[in-house]
Amino acid sequence: MLNKYNNIPLYTQLKMILIENIESGKYKENTKIPSEQELCEKYNISRPTVRQAIAELTNCGYLYKEKGKGTFVSRKKVKINIDNYSGFSNTILDSQETGNRTVLLTRTIDLSHNEKLKEIFCKSNNFLRTKDLAEITFNQTYEGNVISHIISYIPLAYFPNIIDDVIQKKPVHEIFIGKYPLLPVKAKSSLEVVYADEYDSQFFQIQTGQALIKVENMLVSKNNQVVEYSISKYRADKCKLLSEYTK
Repeated sequence: MLNKYNNIPLYTQLKMILIENIESGKYKENTKIPSEQELCEKYNISRPTVRQAIAELTNCGYLYKEKGKGTFVSRKKVKINIDNYSGFSNTILDSQETGNRTVLLTRTIDLSHNEKLKEIFCKSNNFLRTKDLAEITFNQTYEGNVISHIISYIPLAYFPNIIDDVIQKKPVHEIFIGKYPLLPVKAKSSLEVVYADEYDSQFFQIQTGQALIKVENMLVSKNNQVVEYSISKYRADKCKLLSEYTK
């Protein structure tokens, strides 16, 4: 029960109780929690107090609301262990899992029209026979839910059939037949928090301005060529970053 004589605000105490019920499994994923009125009566607190607790848990990703139905427990966040994170999992040329990938768009672009891509690929790949890149947009799912949106760029000079290979879900080892020097051996990654624009909000079905985790990856081959550059966005409310350090 709540302690009204405690220095901890009542809405915070209620939050802690609801989180405990969620994490213990008492309130299961995608199930409705008690209504505001039921919580008011059970804990003898005001509706504004209940609303503040629920609003903060919704913003933190523990709960979600369905108009006209009530408040429900969110699915558990996907855990990304940054200690073991190599940058390879969000890519086409090194990912071993193609089953959870849905290709949304493929096209050929000229990197000479994009200064950032030109800087990424031309510094190391100054002998590219063609400046064309394959641009492949896809998403990845976890337990049936879309958690990431990824755009990948691959030089057609090295992988002229990559678009067809991806559509046909060809295994990575087949893509690299006869291309051993191009095998990725290093990934350069950056991670930052960004906020959903209109396109992101439509894709993820979230509000504009909601936080996303953005990861940029460059895969570098055995012969020190950039063979892939990708931009991934994850729903921050569906993913959790884990890290462990020892001294």
